[in-house]
Amino acid sequence: MVGLIAVIGLLRVFAPERVAWLQAAIIIFSALVVQALPFVLVGALAGAVIEVFVSPSKLERLADLPKWAQLPCAALAGVAFPLCECGSVPVARRLISKGLSPSAAITFMLAAPVLNPVVIASTFVAYRGRSTLWVMVPGRFILGFIAAVVVGWALGGARSENLLRRTIPVPAEPIELGRPEARWRMFFLHLGNDFLFMGRFLLIGAAAAAAVQTFLPQSWTSKVGGLPVVDVLAMMALALILSLCSESDAFIAASFTQFGPGPQLAFLVFGPMVDLKLISLYAGTFSRRTLLAILVGAGAVSLVGGLWVGVLAR
Repeated sequence: MVGLIAVIGLLRVFAPERVAWLQAAIIIFSALVVQALPFVLVGALAGAVIEVFVSPSKLERLADLPKWAQLPCAALAGVAFPLCECGSVPVARRLISKGLSPSAAITFMLAAPVLNPVVIASTFVAYRGRSTLWVMVPGRFILGFIAAVVVGWALGGARSENLLRRTIPVPAEPIELGRPEARWRMFFLHLGNDFLFMGRFLLIGAAAAAAVQTFLPQSWTSKVGGLPVVDVLAMMALALILSLCSESDAFIAASFTQFGPGPQLAFLVFGPMVDLKLISLYAGTFSRRTLLAILVGAGAVSLVGGLWVGVLAR
């Protein structure tokens, strides 16, 4: 903060015409962080509660459902288990190791970061007061549901040994924390770690969004935002690079007003399923076939859905 104040002071003395740009960038950055940070905290809180106090073994009951119902129910289970995208990967791995259908486990893994109540609430707040509110909130839920089920369907009845990269020992039951104080200690440890981890990506994303909004020529962003297909692909690429947590990405997407609801929706669906940090996690957990199915399935549904919404919005 001291360094930032010093930079502003030097610019005011030696290049006063640039101070307005820097002030605008700081205002945009601060507004995004202030709006999104509470949802990052709530998401970290929910993840810590599930990690310490709720056993994911409840999801194993999905295996008792008819085959045709497993994928839709696995996707909807994300509503009850509000995990961030990074937290859903180890849960899916454990479920596969416990005998749940791999396609159902991966469907849950992809759906949980998009369909969970914290993400839906943050999307509502980010688009509140806009005419696109009732396109973005239900659209994100429906398109995220479809993308997760499509990827699970593409994997079909593949066996777990063909989808997991390597066999990783998983305890039959969660480690029991005998003393209440031990549980609470683990709870606050998970809460702090998750909040710091997700907060870091929020700051990076807010800084990038502020830089784009402030320093890129308005004519350029407006031109890209008005090109069919290109605008959707551009927002998907941005989601891939920024690697935001799903609890805060709606505020970043909503700041790109040069892009219509279609590209913004593609950003909100594709990002929680495929980004740079997730690709690293996927590569270390799943086989190449699984990684390819996730990339192609999530990418295709996000692109088609974004284009379709863009056409309807015109």
